[in-house]
Amino acid sequence: MAYFDAASALPLHPVARQALIAAEADGWADPARPHREGRRARMLLDAARETAAEAVGCRPDELVFTSSGTSALHRGVAGALAGRVRVGRHLVVSAVEHSAVLHAAEAHRAAGGTSAEVPADRLGRVGPDAVAEALAAAPGPTALACVQSANHEVGTAQPVAEIAGVCRAAGVPLLVDAAQSLPWGRVEEGWSLLTGSAHKWGGPGGVGLLAVRKGTRFAPPGPADERESGRAPGFPHLPAIVAAAASLRAVRAEAEAEAARLAALVERIRTRVPELVEDVEVVGDPVRRLPHLVTFSCLHVDGEALLHALDRAEFSVSSGSSCTSSTLTPSHVLRAMGVLSEGNVRVSLPPGTAPEEVERFLDVLPAAVAGVREQLLGPADGPAPVVDAGEELVVDALGRRCPAPVIELARAIGRVPVGGTVAVLADDVAARLDIPAWCEMRGQEYLGEAGQAHRVRRLA
Repeated sequence: MAYFDAASALPLHPVARQALIAAEADGWADPARPHREGRRARMLLDAARETAAEAVGCRPDELVFTSSGTSALHRGVAGALAGRVRVGRHLVVSAVEHSAVLHAAEAHRAAGGTSAEVPADRLGRVGPDAVAEALAAAPGPTALACVQSANHEVGTAQPVAEIAGVCRAAGVPLLVDAAQSLPWGRVEEGWSLLTGSAHKWGGPGGVGLLAVRKGTRFAPPGPADERESGRAPGFPHLPAIVAAAASLRAVRAEAEAEAARLAALVERIRTRVPELVEDVEVVGDPVRRLPHLVTFSCLHVDGEALLHALDRAEFSVSSGSSCTSSTLTPSHVLRAMGVLSEGNVRVSLPPGTAPEEVERFLDVLPAAVAGVREQLLGPADGPAPVVDAGEELVVDALGRRCPAPVIELARAIGRVPVGGTVAVLADDVAARLDIPAWCEMRGQEYLGEAGQAHRVRRLA
């Protein structure tokens, strides 16, 4: 089985496993206690903190360990907002942030604060000018801005240094979610707060890190706790922390060479998939991106069915498609980018991936997509009557999930003359994203949405 979902989690790195076993023997005691066992545990904790701080590029006393990357984000956002409550209660986040940041923004609004989302372009890039506009349009002083270093769904790397310069000029601290990029190198300078998650680089699950630069106002949320500078309460899982720091150092030692190798394999996928499969949109920035990740969407394909087909072919991949979500809504990242969401596949290669495995993936993908499309499209219908000029063709796809509304549109567009219109009735949230994306791929004109009707003019 080829595991191509490294962006979600990686298996425990050999160095992490060794460190975990060793620390279980010597790091079980309370590092806050002055006895011999406590001092031994404290030495391990301090050494792990120094190792992680070196990888992040901060001082050891600026970094604390949390129970997860999500916890680090939640505590980082809440603590920075609480520390600057006298300055203002406005929060600015990018529209393509991890859901943990968006949930933190929801909690902030529920508590009486305000927030705004900075849009991303079709490549998933958040421009410094867009951040500046959001700060200028704020209803009051902005307490915090949040922009990730690289997107976990499409791989686009953000211009952190430029955005940090905009924030610095406005006197606003910048929190950077570095969960995806931290294994590959330090984040560009200028950030005020930074978070990471150990299971993204082969460390144990349940370990995150939060770095807060000296001089950044921060008030730890929740009841006071003497551990981890009050920023991460509770007894630390010291063996897991030691293993997380050790594996981060080990991964970084090979990062440059492995990034170059995996980037070449990803470029192979980006180039070959559109050649092998019809009606595919490769999404994300083609140049400024993570080295190991590529995402593409397949027209007229159910994402969940495609993931199952690839799983049967012994490939573990991920998806941002609404068809694989219990909420039946498309990925907020793909929605913010305005790209096709149906049949979405995210391939994220783990370190050590062999070129032969990538070639095998490219060999099985066309048949997997074709099989899913055949099930959805069924046999071709006979010729349908053409609608008279000036008459709008109405297609009822109400109650049907993606990609059914787009499939019905594709079948109907040939029934109207050039210049004629088709109105697709659809209540699936994904239709708002996928019908305009289909129009752009097919050279047709999307006229907009009126209630549940999506109107399309035939141009070709």
